[in-house]
Amino acid sequence: MAGGAFVSSGGGNYEGRVTANVVITCIVAAMGGLIFGYDIGISGGVTSMRPFLQKFFPAVYRKETSPKLRENNYCKFDSQLLQLFTSSLYIAALIASFFAATVTRRFGRKLSMVSGGVIFLAGAILNGAAVNVVMLIIGRIFLGIGVGFANQSVPVYLSEMAPPKIRGALNMGFQLAVTIGNLAANVINYGTNKIKGGWGWRVSLGLAGVPALMMIIGSIFLPDTPNSLIERGFHEKARAMLQRIRGTPNVDEEFQDMISASEAAKLVRHPWKNIRQPRYRPQLVINSLIPAFQQLTGINVIMFYAPVLFKTIGFGDDASLMSAVVTGTVNVLCTFVSIVLVDRLGRRFLFLEGGIQMLICQVAVGVVLGLKFGDSGSLSKGFADFVLILICFYVGAFAWSWGPLGWLVPSEICPLEIRSAGQSINVSMNMAFTFLIAQAFLTMLCRMKFGLFFFFAAFVVIMTVFTYFFVPETKNVPIEEMNRVWKAHWFWGSFIPDDAPGLALGEVPTSKNT
Repeated sequence: MAGGAFVSSGGGNYEGRVTANVVITCIVAAMGGLIFGYDIGISGGVTSMRPFLQKFFPAVYRKETSPKLRENNYCKFDSQLLQLFTSSLYIAALIASFFAATVTRRFGRKLSMVSGGVIFLAGAILNGAAVNVVMLIIGRIFLGIGVGFANQSVPVYLSEMAPPKIRGALNMGFQLAVTIGNLAANVINYGTNKIKGGWGWRVSLGLAGVPALMMIIGSIFLPDTPNSLIERGFHEKARAMLQRIRGTPNVDEEFQDMISASEAAKLVRHPWKNIRQPRYRPQLVINSLIPAFQQLTGINVIMFYAPVLFKTIGFGDDASLMSAVVTGTVNVLCTFVSIVLVDRLGRRFLFLEGGIQMLICQVAVGVVLGLKFGDSGSLSKGFADFVLILICFYVGAFAWSWGPLGWLVPSEICPLEIRSAGQSINVSMNMAFTFLIAQAFLTMLCRMKFGLFFFFAAFVVIMTVFTYFFVPETKNVPIEEMNRVWKAHWFWGSFIPDDAPGLALGEVPTSKNT
């Protein structure tokens, strides 16, 4: 692997190289994203399968299959109970993330990942064997607890293990795994829908246990991060681990910076209380708004309900599932684009470009549906294909911007003393807005019709403007020195005290630009 030193933009100069050890470790850890991605893809697929609807949601089945009971094109699947099947996972993940923060801080990132995998596996077994809606929802709650633990611990683990120069690319392994899990779910749904006897949905739901097992087995063999070992008092183990992952015995400067950050963190007895202090205002705001904005892009309208959405606008059963496979493939491929570019072009460029592209696509989809679809009509093949192409461009923009960056940026901006609390806020806000959208989407689609795309487009405008003015560039900056970025910002700089940790490690940039 390439040798050299990791040089921050402001002064942190850490000796080391990108070792195979750290790359493999981060790839294994990122597998935690598989369980999240698989669930996102699988839920929308099974809710479009008629045998599944007939068994658990007969009222929706009758409305979807009987023209006499169908109000209009947009209301075929409008059901609070059906939406609860999808959304229950995310309210469980929201609550679990707070407990996961304590486990992650006190016992290490590794144990939190193993725990998440075990609980998710239990949920997959319950869902695959479900005989009624209650059992189905309980299984979804178990899945949610597993997702809450994984999403809280994996991004932090990746940010702490990765060298600053490639932290963005390695951290995005989590989002890449999410997209791969989503694509796998879409392909499986397409196949299981063809199983005779109407039990294919059990295969789709039960196979969620496979990525859970991968996460459990992989996490057992993972080492803990040097930051976590120092945080729990194992300094010698931390030094040895740092030497191992950096590929050099000369880690004194980086190791000392980690110890200094840990000592500062120990002075903070109540991270949940302290994160509300003015000095942490940038992290609190960013970790709250970025995950909320990520969901308000409307992406989960596509990812959760892609088959349902495509059936709504006139695709047949198989065609709707295959269209979900197409968008899932675009999602995976464009995440690779982000991995390649994030540490070259930076976070801000991808945020802004992705926002503009998503806005154009959403407005165009809304216009086409408004002019050509109607309440009871259908799209011609040409316009249906055009809508699919627009949605692919939209998914691609999200996949190289707000998708991976929504997890990367919040995980890398918090100092150690509030890192677990900050990541819990990130996960809980993400899960809260995911829950709200999952629970409300089908009803919103029924009431707002094509206007729903304009609704989400408005939020894309807001979040793009926010990013331009309030999200600074963080590429190549060691996480122990992130206060230099905030201190140099035209707005956040006034919140950062002159004695904040990390400022003494390098000169504060003189530019006040974002």
